[in-house]
Amino acid sequence: RTHGQPASPTTVGKEMRVFASRLENQLDQLKSISIKGKLSGAVGNFNALYSAYPEIDWPVIAQEFVESLELDYNPITTQTEPHDYIAEYSHSLQRINSILLDLCRDIWGYISIGYFTQKIVDKEVGSSAMPHKVNPIDFENAEGNLGIANSLFSHFGDKLPVSRWQRDLSDSTVLRNLGVPIGHSLISYQSITTGLDKLTRGATVSSSRIVDFVSGLDLPDEEKRKLLAMTPQSYIGIASSLARKE
Repeated sequence: RTHGQPASPTTVGKEMRVFASRLENQLDQLKSISIKGKLSGAVGNFNALYSAYPEIDWPVIAQEFVESLELDYNPITTQTEPHDYIAEYSHSLQRINSILLDLCRDIWGYISIGYFTQKIVDKEVGSSAMPHKVNPIDFENAEGNLGIANSLFSHFGDKLPVSRWQRDLSDSTVLRNLGVPIGHSLISYQSITTGLDKLTRGATVSSSRIVDFVSGLDLPDEEKRKLLAMTPQSYIGIASSLARKE
């Protein structure tokens, strides 16, 4: 479907492959991000270090130490490492999450129009108020968590590379929250995996199955007759009067 309308034929496999390909490209970019570190004194010039021990080649020592931590050495900094790599990291995860958000909404739509149904989980109701259906809660939960994560990733990418002159502390509280959007992202990834595992072609609820179900209920015959007489057209409550209510 393009623009929500039936279009040229395609397959589920091909449409899912589009998402897989997009994610593969973004994961390659995520893996290529250089995680940096610095060790060059209060303003990045090795001032105190050279004053104490001028005979030592401090840039070499600093590089060896930073790289021993499996970080990439950044030799040109202010008081802090500029956080540009954190912005790259945040923007990369934000793009990955946007692709998954796109997937969640497409799958939600496919469920809505009946391309997919969802497996019923034993001892769970499909809906708290309407147990005849199975809500796509995994994709909805993922969408909510992806939204929270991307809001924070966007803020990190915009805020962290910016610091007044040599140093200000506006990044301090932000840096303490780097794990929050990652946590929301992980929850969403787990929800998506769970939701995909539930997709199936399912079984159709026929009128004969409904009759069999109602007939087997421990209810008076009159109540059973009322239930069997119900149709989707008659089960509308007071919707008509509410629509006309001034």
